Amino acid sequence: MTRPVRAKWVGGLVLAAHATLAVPTVLAGDGPDRLDRFRTLAATRLSVAQLLDPEAPWEAHREVHALLDEEIVENLASSGVFASPEFLQDRLDGFAEVWGGATLRVLRLGPVTIGAFQLSDAPRGHTVRVYGRFRGEVALLATLEREGRPTVHPLSAAAEGTRFVVAWEGGVSGRGTRALRLDLVRQLGETVRVVWSTAELFPGGLEASAWSLRGREIRIRYELRYPGWTPGCEGQTEAEDVYRLTSPSGTFERVAARQYNAWHRDLRVWVQRLFAALATGDRAGLARLVPDGAVRSLLPSTLHPEPACDAPDGTEPDTVSVAASGEQRPWQLTFQRVGSGWRLTRAAPLHP
Repeated sequence: MTRPVRAKWVGGLVLAAHATLAVPTVLAGDGPDRLDRFRTLAATRLSVAQLLDPEAPWEAHREVHALLDEEIVENLASSGVFASPEFLQDRLDGFAEVWGGATLRVLRLGPVTIGAFQLSDAPRGHTVRVYGRFRGEVALLATLEREGRPTVHPLSAAAEGTRFVVAWEGGVSGRGTRALRLDLVRQLGETVRVVWSTAELFPGGLEASAWSLRGREIRIRYELRYPGWTPGCEGQTEAEDVYRLTSPSGTFERVAARQYNAWHRDLRVWVQRLFAALATGDRAGLARLVPDGAVRSLLPSTLHPEPACDAPDGTEPDTVSVAASGEQRPWQLTFQRVGSGWRLTRAAPLHP
């Protein structure tokens, strides 16, 4: 399908510090059908992107995004059936089939049209693009580019404008978790901004085992990293936060928090104290951690933790075995819950 294209401007509106700035650019005019251009791009650039230059994929992705922008802006400007989300999605499905491995989704939300584009299984190169009116013309208002697969979750309309949450999810790890980032995006007039993000709450990254968005609430269950946490082990401490969209701020605020398997992080505090007391020769501290003098006398000062899974006696354990090494031998340390803390009650080297 080839139709005349009016020149359009790509809006250069700011998405706070979280998003990519869209530089004003005039979109292309008459020429071959974009699906044919897309097919040519896939044939000439996709193989290069995959096999040769490691930077080629991102160059190809930029060209793909430019073609998608042209397609969507032109159809939105034409109005009528060509501007409907159903027609746009049908066109995008054709592009995705040509490219192979791409997921191209579009939805209408109030006065804006939102595209979520994943061009490959690689962690980079995925975008969410917002289209609407800029100075009376249909334009690309803003883009967000992150790592992870993007999905758009609409929120109910409000006086402060159109709002939606973008979830950026990585692949599933061997632990069943995913890298997760959530952005709350608000459109008001010609301005589109990220007004809240989990990236600010978790600057070191967020590994989520589950999350949900229901109504005005986000619930996230995620890994906690602490001394003694070992990748791949079950029963370690996780946290769950609940965030609610509040009217005064127009952003999400944490309203509830809980921990699962909180005993493990607490245990590991006491385990770390034991190794520190041995390393520094703190006899008084060691006596508090290991009340039995016979057990204390067995412990070498070189004893140190091993990156192995702990062995609890149940889901809410009273006794846990911890792996360690000392004097070039593996050790097994048994900690028992005593009151609000833990004490070392048995220790022995393991013999082959």
